[in-house]
Amino acid sequence: MTVYPSVYTIILNWNNAQDTLGTIRSVLELDYPNNSILVVDNGSTDGSREIIAERYPHVELLALDKNLGYAEGNNVGIRHALKAEPKYLFVLNNDTFVDPPMLTKLVEVLESDGQIGMAGPKMYCTDPEDALFAAGSTILWSCGDLWHHGMFVPESDFEANIVDNKPVDFIVGCGLLVRSSLIEQIGTLDAAYYLNYEDVEWGERTRRHGFSVMYVPEAIMWHKVSATLGQASAANTYYMTRNSLRFFARNGPVHMRWLPLLRILFRTTRTVGAWSLKAEYRNLQFRRKRDANLLAMRDFLLGRFGEMGSDVAQVCYGKPT
Repeated sequence: MTVYPSVYTIILNWNNAQDTLGTIRSVLELDYPNNSILVVDNGSTDGSREIIAERYPHVELLALDKNLGYAEGNNVGIRHALKAEPKYLFVLNNDTFVDPPMLTKLVEVLESDGQIGMAGPKMYCTDPEDALFAAGSTILWSCGDLWHHGMFVPESDFEANIVDNKPVDFIVGCGLLVRSSLIEQIGTLDAAYYLNYEDVEWGERTRRHGFSVMYVPEAIMWHKVSATLGQASAANTYYMTRNSLRFFARNGPVHMRWLPLLRILFRTTRTVGAWSLKAEYRNLQFRRKRDANLLAMRDFLLGRFGEMGSDVAQVCYGKPT
């Protein structure tokens, strides 16, 4: 008789019930029989929790009083789920769809080797559906950058299209299976990132504790890229810039830690210059992104992390939080 280790799937929602409903429906169609679902509502103000509870009354819903950010919102769910002592936790974005065998494939990989701490699927975009979002991810230490293998490339054009499982530096946090016992050793996501780079740091922490992070191409999911925040929004720009500096400052190889920081600062300053001087960027969208970059560098230098301050929110959204 086949034994199915217990899994808890954690889905974080913030003011986006319609996407979350689609993700829940997709998870319910998984062929894995021992999977519990927890939806964490991250302080929504649009009636999301009521809509989700009405549509799926049998799905566990944990409602938070305020938006704690991606990292800490998921952490609340992780800590809650761990009380049930599942063997694995599956952290899943609320703007995703999963292939029915996906979770089974990921669990099989972690069951095959106790030194595999995390595993993730092949991720496609939803538009077009044959374009990859990430086939595993690599940290480019000297450049101060990340590489999501095959990102936005049609799978047929992806030269390194891998058919076998392979170790990678990290798995994008929109779909990540993690061993519960690993969390007891390395801890939860770093809430200081608030949004972006917390998944990168989690993978790095996993590897530094002697565990591997595995990309599993037979496991498949689709991701609406940054559907909640907007891929090119000013807020996303702020968190990506600030958190990239924080990550490489804290985790880069000691002998060259200054190099990625200089390269990030140079790239960001060059971008700010282009968005300031070139006529095609003289609009509200790029002015906000330009100022968000400047504030991101300032906040990194001042050691301001977690949720953006009210002055940054004024730039990104046009109103204080």
